[in-house]
Amino acid sequence: MNWKSLTKDFEFYLRIERGLSENTVLSYCNDINALVHFVENNKIKENPKSCSRETLQQFIYIQSDLIGANSQARRISSIKSFFNFLIFENYRDNSPADLIESPKLGRKLPETLNPKEIEKIIDGISLNQSHGHRNRAIIETLYGSGLRVSELVDLTISNIFFKENIIRVNGKGGKQRLVPLGSYSKKFIQIYTNEIRQLKKIKPKDKDILFLNRNGRKISRAMIFTIVRNAAKKVGIKKKISPHTFRHSFASHLLENGADLRSIQILLGHESITTTEIYTHLDNEHLKKVMENFHPRNK
Repeated sequence: MNWKSLTKDFEFYLRIERGLSENTVLSYCNDINALVHFVENNKIKENPKSCSRETLQQFIYIQSDLIGANSQARRISSIKSFFNFLIFENYRDNSPADLIESPKLGRKLPETLNPKEIEKIIDGISLNQSHGHRNRAIIETLYGSGLRVSELVDLTISNIFFKENIIRVNGKGGKQRLVPLGSYSKKFIQIYTNEIRQLKKIKPKDKDILFLNRNGRKISRAMIFTIVRNAAKKVGIKKKISPHTFRHSFASHLLENGADLRSIQILLGHESITTTEIYTHLDNEHLKKVMENFHPRNK
């Protein structure tokens, strides 16, 4: 039994049996590989079966000076999952990670844009420039349907139902959901697909992928981040934003305008409504501003 072979088995388990997304699998495996690197560099004579709590505590203590609290919490979670996997496969009877506590994390409210800022970003995209219609369609879809960036880059033409105004989304863990296609998103997706995309020389494996790069291949996550940040920078918005900012804005604007939390949960594809409840904190901030602006005692 060695670290390398069991880490490979763990990766297969995460991907096939648990159905986790590629990014989550990669993060888990990177965390376990960091542990293996620590064991090997310090010449600790322990394999996965004999690994002790003391070794894990040493590793986590050293890591606490190198990575932030969120990354540390995820790393501890990965290690716990790994040793629980070993128990499940009958390699161990117990987990050395059971009594190791994760750092306490404050609940950080996500950054959002207000409707005027979103309009400003969208209006700032030049439709006369190369990829202008594509970039407009990307941002309209991020905000109009609340997609994750991974869902956006994997979006296929065959999963867009223009007549019904519905998008079929492949979410986390291979779970599918249906979300409405907004009128603006629909308009610019159709312009992009009918007038621009069809002129490209598309790679065979990406024939059904909606958003393509200049080489006719599926656009990357990194490129979506670049498009969003450049669009915000161009119109002078100083907030630190990402594609996920449009998803957060989608949810918070729905809540501000009266949508119920359960509906927002379904639209976002959250497994637990607890995840969606963070937007109630954003709504409280909105309500405070309403009080400040309109209550006579705050004048």
